[in-house]
Amino acid sequence: MGLIDLFSLQQTYNQQSIMLCFNGPLTKSLIEEIGNALRNYMEHEHATPSSAMDVFGAYIELTQNIRHYAARKGWGEADAAATVVIARDAGGRYVVSAGNFLDSSDGPALEARVQRLASLDKTQLKAEYKEQLRKPREEGATTGAGLGLIDLARKASEPLSCSLRTLDNGRAFFSMRVVM
Repeated sequence: MGLIDLFSLQQTYNQQSIMLCFNGPLTKSLIEEIGNALRNYMEHEHATPSSAMDVFGAYIELTQNIRHYAARKGWGEADAAATVVIARDAGGRYVVSAGNFLDSSDGPALEARVQRLASLDKTQLKAEYKEQLRKPREEGATTGAGLGLIDLARKASEPLSCSLRTLDNGRAFFSMRVVM
């Protein structure tokens, strides 16, 4: 591998107001360390405590979902890799984006779930959250109750967005964006 043009990369990050970027396998300790760095950065930026908590919460929800998915699939580090980007948009809002590999067969249902939540207004999201809270969890269930994703949609300042790119190897790359 040749020398990476870090200046160009830095310029791109600055132009797109990227505060934090990570690409690679997500471990529990790494999620924690990046979370600490994010908190420090937001503190340095003088973000309001509620904004900092919302951004941190979105980061934790997305990265833990990625980690849990890979663990459920029994994937090794290479397959459990993710890309996480935290930036600011032109309006100064925080944007938390995360993407990861998944089995192609799992992608459409996840994409449909995010799109369905994106179509709901705040009142409908609140009702969805309460309904999900009342549902009994199946004994031995390997997934969460789905409250985290609904809560992200509730706290977001615009509808959630996502994309799914199908790859040739039976996998897909799922990306999700949350604006806080």
